[in-house]
Amino acid sequence: MQAIQYIDTPEKLEQLCSKIQQEKWLALDTEFLREKTYYPKFCLLQIATLEWVACVDPLVLPSLDLLFEVLNSHDIVKVLHSCQQDFEIFYHLTGKILEPVFDTQLAAPVLGIQDNPGYAMLVSTYLNINLDKAHTRTDWSIRPLSEEQLKYAADDVIYLAKIYQIMIKKLADMGRSDWLKEDFAKLLQADLYDIPVENAWLKIRGKNKLTGKQLSVLQHLAEWRERNAKQENKPRGWLLKDDLLLDIARLQPTSMPEFFKIRNMNMRTAKQHGRQLCELIKKAQNQAPKKLHEHGKSAKKTPQQEAIIDVLGAIVRVRADQNSLNPSILATRKDIERLLLEDQNSPLLKGWRYEMAGKELSQMLQGMALLKITERGVIVENN
Repeated sequence: MQAIQYIDTPEKLEQLCSKIQQEKWLALDTEFLREKTYYPKFCLLQIATLEWVACVDPLVLPSLDLLFEVLNSHDIVKVLHSCQQDFEIFYHLTGKILEPVFDTQLAAPVLGIQDNPGYAMLVSTYLNINLDKAHTRTDWSIRPLSEEQLKYAADDVIYLAKIYQIMIKKLADMGRSDWLKEDFAKLLQADLYDIPVENAWLKIRGKNKLTGKQLSVLQHLAEWRERNAKQENKPRGWLLKDDLLLDIARLQPTSMPEFFKIRNMNMRTAKQHGRQLCELIKKAQNQAPKKLHEHGKSAKKTPQQEAIIDVLGAIVRVRADQNSLNPSILATRKDIERLLLEDQNSPLLKGWRYEMAGKELSQMLQGMALLKITERGVIVENN
């Protein structure tokens, strides 16, 4: 077993940074708390290669500037599993997004694993190890950390480093090393980690059922909630939960008595901000809503279009089977429909999905390839 380096002094951190500069890749993970705050409270950073592992304690170190300066090197690949929450922490601390990145959750479907697999599943699949869940609910802000806690935290990156090596070899053997470039590039967009307050409404499920004034009210309320949650560093739901935002948008109370009548209203928020919210609702009622940028209900398709989607779907199923994938991971019917309608946001026009099926389907739509049924099954030939 690798000895765990616990980094809790500037001297130890400086030594670790010197070691990091010699590496071409690092496995990273974080421990944080978020139940009572808007921003995640950064409690521990785990770093590993195949040779060593370290746990960096941000709660006792006076500064992590040197560490992030080293981690921001473009010569070092940062390996994480489902990196968005980790990257959010780094982004709010430094204003930068670590790159290049390799996300094992995104890589897994290309290698035949189900879509969005959990980390424990990958550890079990590739290493035949069942992760210890004893410290899943640990309060990582309490010091000192026990040896058991540090081991639990370190195991995540120790196994991650091993999984990364298996994955990159498999990707190379299958000729898919470049297939994930676009998927990883999407992780470098700043708005993933710091949502503009005016776009906060886009994250609310059920918004597409609202129309006109209702949608405008929701947009104004969501922006107000996001701004205040950030300022107070409190969870959004502590101000107003999503379902309550939707109820307010539908009922549109413009006076305090009306406001207090709403079911499950947060009384603290109502008393403190009710008058302001009523004025906000009045303002929203007189403004046109921002348009929904969703691919919701589309115009009814013709029988010919439905038939084309069925044919393209057959190719998706064949290619998925050949590559040991669930067809829905490669493309849903909606993805195929968007390709047919020349929507450039179709996943089939990007990354590994384009290489596996999208290019071929596009050629068929352009009349450059034909579908044939033979004794071997369904095949596609150039026209």
